[in-house]
Amino acid sequence: MFNLEEELKKLPAKPGVYIMHDKWDNIIYIGKAKILKNRVRQYFQSSRNKSAKIVQMVSHIQYFEYIITDSELEALVLECNLIKEHRPKYNTMLKDDKSYPFIKITVGEEYPRVLFARKMKHGAGKYFGPYTSAAAVKDTIELLCKLYKVRTCNRNLPKDEGKDRPCLNYHIGQCDAPCQGYVSGEEYRRRIDEVVSFLNGDYKKIMDRLTTQMQEASEKMEYEEAARYRDLLMSVKQVAQKQKITADDVNDRDVIACASDGQDAVVQVFFIRQGKLLGRDHFHMKVAEGDTKSDIISEFMKQYYGGTPFIPNIIMVQYEIEDSDTIAQWLSARKDRKVSIVTPKKGDKEKMVELAYKNAQLVLTQDAEKIKREESRTTGAMKEIADWLGLGTLHRAEAYDISNTNGVESVGSMVVFEDGRPKKNDYRKFKIRTVKGPDDYKSMREVLTRRFTRGMREREGIEESHGFSRYPDLIMMDGGRGQVNIALDVLKELGLNIPVCGMVKDDTHSTRGLYYNNVEIPIDKHSEGFKLITRVQDEAHRFAITYHRSLRDKAQVSSVLDSIEGIGPVRRKALMKHFLDIEKIRQASVDELMKADGITENVAENIYKFFH
Repeated sequence: MFNLEEELKKLPAKPGVYIMHDKWDNIIYIGKAKILKNRVRQYFQSSRNKSAKIVQMVSHIQYFEYIITDSELEALVLECNLIKEHRPKYNTMLKDDKSYPFIKITVGEEYPRVLFARKMKHGAGKYFGPYTSAAAVKDTIELLCKLYKVRTCNRNLPKDEGKDRPCLNYHIGQCDAPCQGYVSGEEYRRRIDEVVSFLNGDYKKIMDRLTTQMQEASEKMEYEEAARYRDLLMSVKQVAQKQKITADDVNDRDVIACASDGQDAVVQVFFIRQGKLLGRDHFHMKVAEGDTKSDIISEFMKQYYGGTPFIPNIIMVQYEIEDSDTIAQWLSARKDRKVSIVTPKKGDKEKMVELAYKNAQLVLTQDAEKIKREESRTTGAMKEIADWLGLGTLHRAEAYDISNTNGVESVGSMVVFEDGRPKKNDYRKFKIRTVKGPDDYKSMREVLTRRFTRGMREREGIEESHGFSRYPDLIMMDGGRGQVNIALDVLKELGLNIPVCGMVKDDTHSTRGLYYNNVEIPIDKHSEGFKLITRVQDEAHRFAITYHRSLRDKAQVSSVLDSIEGIGPVRRKALMKHFLDIEKIRQASVDELMKADGITENVAENIYKFFH
């Protein structure tokens, strides 16, 4: 039993991370502290200065745990990792995780390539970016390969030199085939150096060269060649045009500003690289009452820079943040170079931050109605359902369905909705083991028994966790009294107390109401709650049918091919891998059948005779 007073006395006067749990063992908040003893105690002391968010969170804390570290910096790193892993309810969180593309040059290879990359891996090559547009990155890579005839294949050179014919790019003049030894390593390296120079912003050299080549081709009346140089020149100009907006110095910088309405926030980031504004992006944050803009920016920086591979030299922020020194120290360690966090007060830099703020405010205003509509159809709809059933809160709902064809290959589906949105990673499917024939009630009993027995075993640590240990706030059955009673019987046998309702359909198979506590509750068919119930019911049905169909199709393929002499599991798999479809196998000739791995002439003839 957790004794709060005793555990508070045991808190050490050391830096570390504290983790708050609710009565269901869910992690609801993670924080760091310079001195754990002082910071954690503050939550449980009576004070009028506590924000509504803290008051609400503390009311849900069942127990806490902590991890001590050697420094506040280590605590910050651990806090970032744990928040990213558990995404606690009361932490200010990024709503959308984004990754930005890079251009990677594999300088460690004898014949380097120019590649599209989503992540920066230290020591794996030379990176440029991040860029805000994946399309622009792909266009730039395509241009560079055309300009400098850089290889795009993944052959291991020079080891694989001459082992295979040159690819199409060689024949259309876009690669000089280093795979055949047609270009020396020195010449190829010179071209890669020019690629690096180009990506560093030196466009004049290549533009001058292309202009000269275009004019020479035109003078020789080689107009097709001149047109090719003209098109390349236009492509270079388009890439260069994107880099026109410049800052007042050549440092890599991010400019961060925040707009908030007390419930939602938008953080705007301007990306300035080598003195040039590459682009901008915005991020939605989930905030709580009492979170200041300084708090929001601080949490954003920890989550964003904990996940992005590129860290600029200078980060300009709209407001001074409390733990800026620690964050700067952490970022400097990650970058292996000093990173400064500054709050401009005047001049052009302050104007740049103000511009970022105006952009954030514009996005927040434009998205407010969109967010409101989305909340209405998700969390708002869940609240409507909770109100109809008299439930205090409704965060997670599970729905179940059974699918079979005359009792053959019976399957059960479990779909999960959290805050009104499908959580597909938590979907589960069940192949019915104990029921023979089309008995939906017995099949549902088996599914629910297996689901919650597995959950109990995972909670007790008897079995490895596979997501069954999380129980729903509401079970939604696809049907009325019968299905609901089956669920209630299973829960009673297992000693569990979870609300169960039935999604009742009318004679036309349309949802008409909810069956709960032996009463059918009529619902407004124009409400968002009704629309959500319909989506849940359709999703449970779709997931069950899809699984059932896949099992049925596999069974049909197995039964047909297994009837043919000489076909076992290995050859059946080889046939399906080669032809992908049973109908294509049926239509194939003997020669075509022999192209599949392991299919001899005798076996191919057996297959052909069987179908013909």
